[in-house]
Amino acid sequence: MNAPDNALLTRQQLYRDMDPHHLTPLWEVLHALVPPRPATPCVPAHWKYGEVRPFLMRAGEAITAEEAVRRVLILENPALRGQSAITQSLYAGLQLILPGEIAPAHRHTQSALRFIVEGSGAWTAVDGERTSMHPGDFIITPSWTWHDHGSEADGPVVWLDGLDIPMIRFFDAGFAENSQAKSQQVTRGEGTSFARYGHNMAPVRHEAPFGATSPIFSYPYERSREALDRLERDAPVDAYDGVKLRYVNPLTGGSPMPTMATFMQKLPAGFDGQGWRQTDGAVYSVVEGTGSVDIEWGGQRRRFEFGPRDHFVVPSWHTARLASQAGCVLFSFSDRPVQQALAIHREERLS
Repeated sequence: MNAPDNALLTRQQLYRDMDPHHLTPLWEVLHALVPPRPATPCVPAHWKYGEVRPFLMRAGEAITAEEAVRRVLILENPALRGQSAITQSLYAGLQLILPGEIAPAHRHTQSALRFIVEGSGAWTAVDGERTSMHPGDFIITPSWTWHDHGSEADGPVVWLDGLDIPMIRFFDAGFAENSQAKSQQVTRGEGTSFARYGHNMAPVRHEAPFGATSPIFSYPYERSREALDRLERDAPVDAYDGVKLRYVNPLTGGSPMPTMATFMQKLPAGFDGQGWRQTDGAVYSVVEGTGSVDIEWGGQRRRFEFGPRDHFVVPSWHTARLASQAGCVLFSFSDRPVQQALAIHREERLS
């Protein structure tokens, strides 16, 4: 037996002997633990609203909002089935509420966003204040705040739920509590938080009501769309993003939530974007219009043709190119604030 064979047998015996002591040799897994580039198990995916909506309506017949607590169909990444995750750090789902229903009040340590996809006339209440829901509105549920939803609409209302559930699960820091009341008591008029903090002004004496989360919990679409339209007319269009803005916490200038960043962008008619990649995998909701996204990774390529109310995910470090002949508006969210806080975020714009 030669020396290499002896070395191999010695190692194998070492591994067997130390295994009952819960020890593992780093050198056997080092390259997987510290890869030369991000190697996410997530894959690109596209959910066409025309295909998803019938299942939402069937869910409305199968279970009430009160029974379900939250009647949601989870958008699971095809490579993460059973994990209730769209990326390794983010959760996404489509929630349905029908006329006259109430999704009962509860609170949890997970931060949540709501992006309204279909219908008007429903409301969400957060910490004693209600806001009406309209398509394109971005609404926040800060960590550990009471929240419930209800509908006075004539038809179904659907919104995208985005939460940091997988991230909180990673830290083993998840707590939740159900309210004794079906719906919380409203103590402030609708629009109060926006009046206090949404006009580039703030109360002279105040404390941040939700800690690191924005004191504005409802960002109306009409204001976001107005800003995008103005910039498309009067400012240069970015070759990668079109016209893209990030939502901000007016007290800090940072992201609205400590764990999730949110964005709205408009691709002008005829836009043919250049490629980019970033370490924060992003979830997209198509607000208006049509377009396409080409996603490349590891020698593979996928192209999704998207339309209004569709959803798609671009995983970490996948090269993406956006295009739109007719023009479109996209909402998106990612875990960028956490990556920036840890100084690990990276982005490349490719020529």
